[in-house]
Amino acid sequence: MQASPSTTEQTTFRKILSLTDGHKPAFYSAMGLSLLLAIIGPIRPKLVEYAVDKNIAGKDFTALKWTVMGIFALLVLETIVRYAFSFLASWLGSSIIKDLRIRVYSHIIQAKLSYFDTTPIGTSTTRTITDVEAINDTFSEGLITILADILVILLVLFFMFAGTFSMHPTHYGFSVPICDFSTWKVALVSLTTLPVLLVVTRWFQQGVKVSFQEERAQIAKLNAFLQEHISGMRIVQIFNVQKREFQKFDSINTSLRDANVKGIWYYSLFFPAVEICMAAAIGITVAVAAKYILNKELEIGIIMSFILYINMLFRPLRFIADKVNTIQRGMIAAGRVFQLLDTPLAIEDKGKLEKNMDGNIAFSNVYFAYNDDDYVLKDLSFSIDQGQTLAIVGSTGSGKTSTISVLNRMYEINKGAITIDGINIHDYTLASLRSQMSIVLQDVFLFSGTVFENITMRNPAISKTEVEAAAKAIGAHEFIMQLPGGYDYKVMERGLALSLGQRQLISFVRALVFNPKILILDEATSSIDSYTEAIVQKAIEKMIKGRTSVVIAHRLSTIRNATKILVMEHGERKEFGSHEELLALNGRYAKLYYNQFQQGAATID
Repeated sequence: MQASPSTTEQTTFRKILSLTDGHKPAFYSAMGLSLLLAIIGPIRPKLVEYAVDKNIAGKDFTALKWTVMGIFALLVLETIVRYAFSFLASWLGSSIIKDLRIRVYSHIIQAKLSYFDTTPIGTSTTRTITDVEAINDTFSEGLITILADILVILLVLFFMFAGTFSMHPTHYGFSVPICDFSTWKVALVSLTTLPVLLVVTRWFQQGVKVSFQEERAQIAKLNAFLQEHISGMRIVQIFNVQKREFQKFDSINTSLRDANVKGIWYYSLFFPAVEICMAAAIGITVAVAAKYILNKELEIGIIMSFILYINMLFRPLRFIADKVNTIQRGMIAAGRVFQLLDTPLAIEDKGKLEKNMDGNIAFSNVYFAYNDDDYVLKDLSFSIDQGQTLAIVGSTGSGKTSTISVLNRMYEINKGAITIDGINIHDYTLASLRSQMSIVLQDVFLFSGTVFENITMRNPAISKTEVEAAAKAIGAHEFIMQLPGGYDYKVMERGLALSLGQRQLISFVRALVFNPKILILDEATSSIDSYTEAIVQKAIEKMIKGRTSVVIAHRLSTIRNATKILVMEHGERKEFGSHEELLALNGRYAKLYYNQFQQGAATID
């Protein structure tokens, strides 16, 4: 049974409140300051009324001086309290959002790769930055202050209906202010436009909520579009489709503008409506109060206090409506964020074993599908021993990359078992499993930062001496030292300041410096020219020596020197054995090999 919208909103609201658990002192202090502000405000109009009707009318200028000083003291106190409240509320919101953003990023960074396969990068960016920031507004501008506004309204109504203060003597020799109820008719008249305002407010809230939902959806689309197309701008320009892609951007941007304009339209009608209702209330109140004043039933100070009270009554109503919309905006954003946090994304890490591996790998009847329907790997079985090198060959889509992806549990298999040293990979902790493997991908990704940081991945346990030794073994030290700053050279985003070959060499150093037990090369030499390949090939021989290695490659030199060769097609094992054994079979591998060899090519497919 699906939860109702109200139930969902209540759940989301409770989760938003739970974010204050780590900041209870600040939260309660902010609430206390907001209540103090609510109490201070309605006292001032009553003091103004008292000054006019008692001090000025009674020509008691000494008492008037003290009353004015009291009003001034209240203003100073209100200013100090408002400053403290504003600062504390903003600090609280920022601190809560900092904690929440860490939770969201921690949740995303541990997500399985299938999440990133199906979720645009811009969507994750929106959840982590824009949506979380909207929740900040819920605290700093909405949740805490709305309670104070409600209390202001209640206190203003009390003072309006309670009437003027009269000083009555006590048996103890001093007088106390006692309220009489002679102004209730004027107070009742001043609220005649309030029902209209409440109806307009309800219409405003419902309309703006819909526009906010549409706005958030369009922002997510725009972020996703920008992230994807800026990353792929090289392709956009190569194929000269800037105009077409700009039209797509313009369409999404126009939809976002329309959503914003729709919200602005509601605001542009609501705020004037509040002002009109307030002005009408003041006009009616003055007219009615004037009648009672002329009949000597009320004093003139009541008009002044009621004008102030009506402003204090209607403006919080307008602010509450605006703040409710801020809360709704935050609720919509929070719903998206909490939905992400409540969705299990990480691969289960129930393994307990942390031990040094030898590197004996075995696949036993492994089945794997990305979408649980179409198997990419089908009944795949093979094994290699410690220190051996396995080369995987096959046409595009044969399952080569999928094979190495399930080995380090970037994806989970559907059936079968994968063991290392006879132990199921699920029995190892993820940290232990992955820390003893290094992988070099065809598409090398470098982060913004120095060459040294990209090689060590900011691991403080890896020294510069170790990095230089690995670079020299690979043959990358010389070119790195030619860069401005050497190992301290800052590469651009994705390493675009370097050539493909240079990026690939850095990825080799990165793989080697972590001293893995199992080395995985996913077509790692495909982006390297023949000259660089000669350097790298020798480096690869050093890298794989004494290590279990799994190599996806088209280069004949790499394949021919492998201990075992796995030939795959449509996710199935077709042939398995050494180079000589597979040639002797005179099967698919032999056919591919001789075709390429006769053509003098250096690759096999």
